[in-house]
Amino acid sequence: MTGKPDLGALFGATPTSTFLGLEKCDDLDRIDASSAFIGAPGATPYGSVGAYCRNAPEALRNATSSLTANIDRHNFDLGGPVFPAGTRRAVDCGDLPFDETDFGRNRTVIQDAVKKIVGKNTVPILVGGDDSVPIPMLEALSTTGLIYTVLQIDAHIDWRKSHMDEDLGLSSTMRRASEMPHIERIVQVGARGTGSAHSDDHADAVAWGVEFFTAHDILRSGVAPALARIPDGANIILCIDVDALDPSIVPGVIGRSPGGLTYHHVLDLIAGAARCGRIAAMDFVEYVPEADIDGLGGLATAGLISAAMGVLARQDAGMTA
Repeated sequence: MTGKPDLGALFGATPTSTFLGLEKCDDLDRIDASSAFIGAPGATPYGSVGAYCRNAPEALRNATSSLTANIDRHNFDLGGPVFPAGTRRAVDCGDLPFDETDFGRNRTVIQDAVKKIVGKNTVPILVGGDDSVPIPMLEALSTTGLIYTVLQIDAHIDWRKSHMDEDLGLSSTMRRASEMPHIERIVQVGARGTGSAHSDDHADAVAWGVEFFTAHDILRSGVAPALARIPDGANIILCIDVDALDPSIVPGVIGRSPGGLTYHHVLDLIAGAARCGRIAAMDFVEYVPEADIDGLGGLATAGLISAAMGVLARQDAGMTA
């Protein structure tokens, strides 16, 4: 035997251009779904590295290609199919256009898409792209008139005032969130090791009111203490940087650091957030397919996105996540 066995062929998968083989939605004004996968190759990249995660949305679609024939089968992460009877399925809205030089346009494109999706009672799952992508997503939610809790899952706290003369880049995401009037609470989970933050960045975050649960905290005590800081009935925005996971699980990131969260820690945080309140939007960012090892990180990230879609379908139908 030569070559790699094809799991998709074993289960009868068919070629698809969408995540999990979901229906494609090209017109956001006509969307009817519980959640929407929307690729964002970038927003405000730093000049030193450029849009280094731009190929992530397509790679994550490819990671689910072998499962397109299995979408209705039992998912043990969810205790049933991803989309049980009586739920609306997710859709794939393709990738947003990305401009290499006009970062303001990139942010406007993301904001406009998120506004349209939320306006259709659908939860956007914004798939980046680097961690500057969530900033316009967070800004877009200001138009709903609601107040939000941000649950960030990340190896880094992203509280830099600016970096490389850019204040809307990936190192400043949570500081920018803290400046938005509709963000009333931020819970940050998974920080570890040495990142770009200075000690005064951390002090500013604590002074603002951020509640931190490091990766070590989660490994010692589980996710329950972090989830307990989300108010009952809160409107929740989940910001997930996949470098929060241990690099043995997601090696395809720009800054590997040992001692990260497990797959099930992140899964439990997603499902737990839905039990605390209502997930209004979420993002998955910082997956770098070119740095991955045999697609392992793509498989794990795609698995979490699939599970999140199932959680959101249940939320949409009033079922327990």
